[in-house]
Amino acid sequence: MKKIISSGVAVAALLVAVPAFAADLAKPYPTKAPMVVAEPVFSWTGFYIGGNLGGAWGSGNAAASNLGLDPDGFVGGGQVGVNYQFDNNVVIGIEADLQGGDVSASRWGYESKMDYFGTVRGRIGYAFDHILPYFTGGFAYGHSKLTDQLTGFSDSQNLTGWTVGGGVEYALTNNWTVKAEYLYMDLGDDYYNSIGANAGLTANIVRAGVNYKF
Repeated sequence: MKKIISSGVAVAALLVAVPAFAADLAKPYPTKAPMVVAEPVFSWTGFYIGGNLGGAWGSGNAAASNLGLDPDGFVGGGQVGVNYQFDNNVVIGIEADLQGGDVSASRWGYESKMDYFGTVRGRIGYAFDHILPYFTGGFAYGHSKLTDQLTGFSDSQNLTGWTVGGGVEYALTNNWTVKAEYLYMDLGDDYYNSIGANAGLTANIVRAGVNYKF
């Protein structure tokens, strides 16, 4: 009788254990979560080169302005520069550009024209990842010509001065960026034999550009 009872208990225990074991087998084995690779944070540090197009309008200053010779027109050119981004996202840099175009005015038998100009500027901004608003300012230079259209006599001067402005740049990829920029430029004035008086140039410049960052 004891053997029968013992055998019955063993069978009952087996019947209870088998479903529990089967349930354990049905549970998936724990696996490690897949590793998430963080996307690299964009950095503005590096050299770049690019081009730009825009417009300019301003004042001929002194006698040229009195004659109504306040030139305007389109500008285009290229720029080269370098940026460095600090850990706190402040970005500093330096940029040089050279511009050509048709910035001119004609009135009362005289013509004023700026053949070309350029700047060498510092830049400082704050990076919001791919967006960089910035301020800029520095040295400016330009070549200005005044012509007496009646006689054909012309006189030109290489003017120097300063510029200040700002803009915003956006990184499309790790290498390509686009920007919009405003500059105010003051080239002072000088004496022109063609009008027998001093003249110069101040200008507002709005332009859009594209850069390739190395």
